[in-house]
Amino acid sequence: MSNRVSIHLIICICLTGVILFFTAGCAQKQHAVDLYVDAVMLNELGENKMAVEKLNSAVRLNKRFSLAYSLLGGIHKKEKDYEKSAASYEKATQLNPWSFNDYFNLGGVYLTTKEFTQAVKAYVKACELSPDHLDAHIGAAKSYYELKDYDNALEYGQRAEQIDPNVSEVQEILGGIYESQKDYDQAVRSYKRALEIDSNDTKIMTSLAVIYLRTNRNSSAKELLTSAIQIQPDNNTAHQYLGYCYLRLGDVDKATQSYNRAIEINNKDWQAFRGLGVAYMLRGIANKDEALKAKAVQQWRLSLDINPVQPRRERLLRLIKKYSE
Repeated sequence: MSNRVSIHLIICICLTGVILFFTAGCAQKQHAVDLYVDAVMLNELGENKMAVEKLNSAVRLNKRFSLAYSLLGGIHKKEKDYEKSAASYEKATQLNPWSFNDYFNLGGVYLTTKEFTQAVKAYVKACELSPDHLDAHIGAAKSYYELKDYDNALEYGQRAEQIDPNVSEVQEILGGIYESQKDYDQAVRSYKRALEIDSNDTKIMTSLAVIYLRTNRNSSAKELLTSAIQIQPDNNTAHQYLGYCYLRLGDVDKATQSYNRAIEINNKDWQAFRGLGVAYMLRGIANKDEALKAKAVQQWRLSLDINPVQPRRERLLRLIKKYSE
């Protein structure tokens, strides 16, 4: 066989190998796509386990199949398997760094699992990819707030307000940020704006009432808390703060009633037990009633049983010791 024929034969063999390699690769990728399509249909039918099996097979065939990882993230999130969901979304963002949805959904998973540093990274990237997306900015603001990074939380909260100023959640977030910065005037404005948008939101009513209590506007606080309870009679937090409000207004009997109602709703409310102890002690001192004083000490002990590391614990222990002698 001549050299020319040998070289030609070698070239033909090599070309055939390359063609077969790419043909096999294309066939694998097509099979992966078929599996993905099946998984989409199964997901729509609620057959999550089967859908996950199809998707896992798809990514084994094509390790760069970002859409498959994205769908896996969504299904795992729906199943509340947040660890696998985050891992899938992370892989999807690595393969497709321009995917807003994957970064946004990844941020939501990390926010749910309270991994706030990771949530911030995902949401900030989502905001970069979609600068006018309201929920991405809300997510970033919430995540920074949980990290106590109030300056960055405010930046993203204010941007969310620019995108849509008529969303009560945005105003509520801003109210919380301003409150944490002790800018109570701004906090009041934000909470009031939130109530203009949603006048029946008892959580916002209570938050605003707390600001009023902190700034010694006790009558305004009482009015808001009473309204919140009318809307939601089993609102434990509103009853608890109303008890504190009545203490500040000097109405110890009503304070006792409010604290007792808060405890009826939630018997693990250490603050309500502590406040109820104060109310009983004030009544006991005023009436020189040792039984009421003993009852006060009992409530304080219960409060410490529920939360042994509560603020001003040492002061409470001193009071218990003083009135137990």
